[in-house]
Amino acid sequence: MKETKFYLITDPHYFASCLGCSGEEYDDFMHYEQKCFAETESINKSVIEYLKTADEADTVLIAGDLVFNGEKKSHEEFTALLRELKDSGKKIFVITADHDCGNPFAFGEKGRYSPEGIERDELFDIYGDFGFHNAIASDREHLSYVAQISDNVRLLALNADFKEDGQYNFDHQQLEWIDEQAEKAREDGQMMFAMLHYPVLPGQPIFSVIKPATIRKPYDFASFLADRGVHLIFTGHMHNQSINEYITEKGNKFYDVCTGAVIADPAFIRLVTFKDEKTVDIKSIPTPDFDFDTKGKDCKQYLSDMFDNMIVNVLTDMAYDTPRMMGKFHIEDKGITKKLLGIVGKIICKIKVGTLARILFIKCDKSIKKITLLDYAAELVRNIFEGNQYYKEGTAKGDLLLAFLKRIRFILKKIELKDKKGDKLDLYEVLKNTAGNYDIDDYNATLILK
Repeated sequence: MKETKFYLITDPHYFASCLGCSGEEYDDFMHYEQKCFAETESINKSVIEYLKTADEADTVLIAGDLVFNGEKKSHEEFTALLRELKDSGKKIFVITADHDCGNPFAFGEKGRYSPEGIERDELFDIYGDFGFHNAIASDREHLSYVAQISDNVRLLALNADFKEDGQYNFDHQQLEWIDEQAEKAREDGQMMFAMLHYPVLPGQPIFSVIKPATIRKPYDFASFLADRGVHLIFTGHMHNQSINEYITEKGNKFYDVCTGAVIADPAFIRLVTFKDEKTVDIKSIPTPDFDFDTKGKDCKQYLSDMFDNMIVNVLTDMAYDTPRMMGKFHIEDKGITKKLLGIVGKIICKIKVGTLARILFIKCDKSIKKITLLDYAAELVRNIFEGNQYYKEGTAKGDLLLAFLKRIRFILKKIELKDKKGDKLDLYEVLKNTAGNYDIDDYNATLILK
């Protein structure tokens, strides 16, 4: 089998800045936002310029949420960028997702307003030149298709916008179509992999208890694909960087490679190499710097600071503007709720980790004693999304967290939580393996599919 290579990005969330992205209401919206808004036009242009001259592969895959929230103007400008990329010699294959139609909004002179949007059934033709129209098989109703990436490799490009029980899902008709395409690939001696916006496997253990973090019944679908010879899927949606493995009951491997959004921390481009029918190399390339007033920061620093600001704003408001924070996250005020959140928020904002360790009789390395709990928490959360989490055993920050979790383990055992397989969770182990990565490298890895 000849080597097959491609670049992959996800969640470009392109927004046409001419629609409006400034003002008091815009600032209020961005107060709790992880991803860029006004900057997305500049970031996407820099990514496209990079890919035009990136010479290790002539194919680019884009895994959904192509525009910010379905604005027609954003689609027009983003497809114009894709045509530039195609004209440079690149083959482009995209899928769409929930942000690509629905409830467009922008911020003009009078505040937030709704610009012209599109209908979901328009997406097939809007992005026809980028996968849909030149597919070897397509399912227009479900915005899915099969594309021949190289002589021996096929892409199963899937959309799962239909919700069931609050989670994205596939209906029976679409599953039958997927089954047919996987069987056809086997008959034709083709290696097949998949691309879907929504993760199948939880990117981090804690995501297994968050409904929107994966599709519905993720392990059933992982088995459905892997047992039909589709052992690898590329996903996005959660804006996190992760690579996870699952072994089906029949002993087949399944890998979910989730990639961070190019317009939010962590922002990366994947370079994927199918070396043979069972070996795949994954490499990660940082999103390039972009033309915007970043106050002298490079892309990585600008986006990671934005992520940290989101966490800091949430926790600071918990302490000093509790109603605003509760309103944002739809938390009901049941009398004592507001007061308790305010107390916890103030503790987090004021106390240093060394002080907390002393109160709980926990050993704390002197190198981190003066870090505020607020900064520690912000870095911890960002670390979870960035992947290769370094709050592990044997590190100062990791040992402190694990000592704290052990101190409250008796409480954690009383919390009844089940994962997406229906199994009871050991919350200590979940948090330990969420804060620290003890498994596959989330950035650069060689995956053995069979």
